[in-house]
Amino acid sequence: MMFKPVMLWTDALIFLLLAAVGIFTWYVRRHDHLRVPWRRVLTNPTGMAAAVVLMVFVVIGLLDSLHYRPALTSKAGQPARYGVEVLSALDAMLPELRAHKEKTYSAPLATHLYAKEAIVLADGRSVRDYPRLKYGGAQLTDTHSQWEHDILQRIIAGVLKGLALTVLLVLLLSASLARQQAIGLKVALIRLLRDGDAIPWRTLLITCSILLVLGLVIAQLAAAYHVFGTDKVGQDVLYSSLKSIRTGLVIGTLTTLVMLPFALLLGIVAGYFRGWVDDLIQYLYTTLNSIPGVLLIAASVLIVQVYIEAHPDIFDTTAARSDVRLLFLCLILGVTSWTGLCRLLRGETLKLREQEYIQAATAFGVSHWRIITRHILPNLQHLVLITVVMDFSGLVLAEAVLSYVGVGVDPATYSWGNMINSARLEMAREPVVWWQLSAAFVFMFALVLAANLFADSVRDAFDPRGRAQ
Repeated sequence: MMFKPVMLWTDALIFLLLAAVGIFTWYVRRHDHLRVPWRRVLTNPTGMAAAVVLMVFVVIGLLDSLHYRPALTSKAGQPARYGVEVLSALDAMLPELRAHKEKTYSAPLATHLYAKEAIVLADGRSVRDYPRLKYGGAQLTDTHSQWEHDILQRIIAGVLKGLALTVLLVLLLSASLARQQAIGLKVALIRLLRDGDAIPWRTLLITCSILLVLGLVIAQLAAAYHVFGTDKVGQDVLYSSLKSIRTGLVIGTLTTLVMLPFALLLGIVAGYFRGWVDDLIQYLYTTLNSIPGVLLIAASVLIVQVYIEAHPDIFDTTAARSDVRLLFLCLILGVTSWTGLCRLLRGETLKLREQEYIQAATAFGVSHWRIITRHILPNLQHLVLITVVMDFSGLVLAEAVLSYVGVGVDPATYSWGNMINSARLEMAREPVVWWQLSAAFVFMFALVLAANLFADSVRDAFDPRGRAQ
């Protein structure tokens, strides 16, 4: 085989979560009381635009979760050997971004290094100047006269390709709509562009058009330049930003899986049974809240790090060691972040417990478990869903903060927090290296903003009090 598949712990959990989302989608389609609110989310223009942006991040994260070890060249008759470096499908799609490393810092779209060095000329003289990059703008013979024209040409090519794909997408959607509704292609096209349907097609097309144009412009520029420059070791910053997407998604999603069981079980039990059970659970999460979360996380991460260093035979690759630390960080964040949702569910359960239909079920001898699963839990679903979606962005930001203070993911793991941590020293040098911090901020801002806008749409669709207003 040309490669050996590798399944990391977080990879398995990601695909398990993907399967759970598929099952949940199938369940929603079979129940009207769930299908109607989700349809309301899809008819919200803001929610639709945010969902498209989130899907782009999710696709990149899934591609970066398909790991493998490339095969090494071996003689005939010898067993296959594989490299120790663990790559992903995203690496296979971006070989130039991964392999084209410069000597050190270079500015975005630059053709020379960012700092002067001693250069020996052909006649033997030594001068201090900015050396040419090995890959950035290597196709140019005269950077002073050709650089602006080449940049402009690549931007125009990317815009034209993006617009061409947008037109093709519009025609495909029009043909599909015309076939489904048994109308003419022209009528379907007009209805599509005028939002004459329940789904905001125009918003969807505008969002896709912007993403296509932006993506293809970056792709055209990245083929010959470092779009976001390079870092201290010469690694392309755009590549580091794209690889950091998976870390942000893992922190935001897997932490939720750990947090939900604690919050649901303890919150509902405390509010339903009350008495000494309520007092015990309140004491538990009040005590946990009184301890600074950073201290718990730092202590847990140090314990995991000591265990990894004491058992090097268990973790055969750098990726495996980094993945275990990332997984334990998700577990620690989940264990320390369930208290807010638990308190919210406890208060709502206390209110629901006094409703007449709950008291009637109790009077008829219905078991506590059946009351909780059939009456309490369904009426808490909107709170759980809204809180989970809105907490996603907070968890992404938490990873950046923890990595900045040194108790986050492994330093060898690509993450926006590690990029910001590296940029801390770069901002103090002269001249200032600003692009690594800016790239991490742009990607993080796009993901968090899309998550927050989508959360607002989910809240408006699922909150009964908001619909009543």
